[in-house]
Amino acid sequence: MVKVAGFFAMSVGAFIFWQTMDKIHVWNALRQDEKDGATLVIEVLKDEKHVMQERFEKEMEIKRVREELLRQAKDKDDLA
Repeated sequence: MVKVAGFFAMSVGAFIFWQTMDKIHVWNALRQDEKDGATLVIEVLKDEKHVMQERFEKEMEIKRVREELLRQAKDKDDLA
């Protein structure tokens, strides 16, 4: 009887240990996903900021060239 009770107690203990370790593993995985997700969001925002800055610079260059061409056309019309 003692052997059966000991076997049962060890089986229950092993089950509880296994379930606890499984929960800890899931918790760690979710926590790591949150960290990775936050890092990913930060990287995406940095990339987006860089893209927006490049787009702004290109638009300013286009505007500058357009104004230069309009000024040249106006000067040409004034001379004619």
